[in-house]
Amino acid sequence: MNIRCARPNDLMNMQHCNLLCLPENYQMKYYFYHGLSWPQLSYVAEDDKGRIVGYVLAKMEEDSEDNPHGHITSLAVKRSYRRLGLAQKLMEQAARAMVECFQAKYVSLHVRKSNRAALNLYMNTLHFTISEIEPKYYADGEDAYAMRRELKSFEESKSDNNSVTATENNGITTASAVNVNTNAFLSN
Repeated sequence: MNIRCARPNDLMNMQHCNLLCLPENYQMKYYFYHGLSWPQLSYVAEDDKGRIVGYVLAKMEEDSEDNPHGHITSLAVKRSYRRLGLAQKLMEQAARAMVECFQAKYVSLHVRKSNRAALNLYMNTLHFTISEIEPKYYADGEDAYAMRRELKSFEESKSDNNSVTATENNGITTASAVNVNTNAFLSN
């Protein structure tokens, strides 16, 4: 298993993973918007054959110059690859990149009130807290928990911004290249 920064040729497979895993689906232009605006923040999990089995689509909130923070737009892992720690690794990579590239202070997300597995991951594993309930947030009328996680631990462990690191944990290799060039995203 490998976790790496998303590339343009991953976008179709990210969308396919989204369609398989989640009731909220996005048009391809939304993936392009994230990739072009914040190429450092979205990551994919791939199996040993290079197939995309999970992803995190992330961005920076544009209205927060005085208190920069990121937002997780979407996180999905294919069912047969769940409970391997991939979602946690994807989220950690995105959060680390938010701090290293944009000095983010916290990250936010929305989750369905009924999604107990995701709530367990966010609250117990990733240490998010519920900040509010947003009534009828989803298209089907379900409420969402707005959640957030402070990123102080990433700030404290922040290393040189030009570094490229790779670590392996439980057979999952993660690579963090924080200075991703937007032009590289456009040219691939």
